[in-house]
Amino acid sequence: MWRESGLGAPDDVDRLHRRVTELEQHTAEQHRQLSERDDELDAARAANRELMTRLNRPHPDGCNH
Repeated sequence: MWRESGLGAPDDVDRLHRRVTELEQHTAEQHRQLSERDDELDAARAANRELMTRLNRPHPDGCNH
């Protein structure tokens, strides 16, 4: 009767709740991986800046390599 009236929940509410939970966990894992990659990228950029600074720094012997 509830289903016929349109007031009832879908028969597979438990399955939908499990799917939502799975998707939330997947999203959290993706955010964690993205954060790790952002950290790695920041470290690589910092290393690159340091190397470029060293490369562009004048050498004491007057040679600029």
